[in-house]
Amino acid sequence: MGERLKDKVVFITGAGSIGEGWGNGKAAAVQFAREGAKVYASDINREALDDVIQIIRDEGGTVEGRICDVSKAAEVEATVQACMDAFGRIDVLHNNVGVIDPGTPEQLTEEQWDRLMAINVKSIYLTCRHILPIMVKQGKGSIINVSSIASTHSLGYPCISYTASKGAVNAFTRDIALNYGPKGIRCNTILPGLMNTPLIHQKNVVSVYGSAEEMVRQRDALVPIGHMGDGWDVAHAAVFLASDEAKSITGIELPIDGGITLKIK
Repeated sequence: MGERLKDKVVFITGAGSIGEGWGNGKAAAVQFAREGAKVYASDINREALDDVIQIIRDEGGTVEGRICDVSKAAEVEATVQACMDAFGRIDVLHNNVGVIDPGTPEQLTEEQWDRLMAINVKSIYLTCRHILPIMVKQGKGSIINVSSIASTHSLGYPCISYTASKGAVNAFTRDIALNYGPKGIRCNTILPGLMNTPLIHQKNVVSVYGSAEEMVRQRDALVPIGHMGDGWDVAHAAVFLASDEAKSITGIELPIDGGITLKIK
């Protein structure tokens, strides 16, 4: 167990993982705890949330958690209050929730657009709305928002709602960094690239390639360093940005992409 986040309280959304393995949120929650943080984990899926809580407790870490639909204001407010009741403060906010819904403006329904924006963008507004006052009162805090390289580079297929939402996350982050920096609060964004997480092993993704092995082979080949990243790459970056080692870093967009954005425009 490390001590880079010793006694810090981390509030993390999307802490579960879709399917078996280590998604970005699950890896981050566990790594926060391994570095000494007290973790308050939330997810919309009970089984996924219970899984990550059990892992942290089995390793001797400190964690509490609650089911939360982060697109709903009342649920976010209640979850933040539950964290304060449990730990009395919030030092780090890690916004990890995000969904993808491919399509052009002509193909997407209004309902699809609104749902994705509520999950990917409104959720960050809601967590910040309720946690920023706590951090301001404390005089210190670190916010980490998970975006995507799709916010700055083309994915190569139509995905307008996802790319627009992640661009909004970047802009939101910069605004918070600028306006809350004088109050002791840092805000940064992580931009994952092609990642080998449980999300890409879902049937609808694998079917495009024919097999999971072929999918991994093709995606690895696109990355200059020869392989995709994984949830732990995002987790280690999040720990750094949450820690005092990053005390002078704010407003950045940190790609975790193996160099793939060097190849695409």
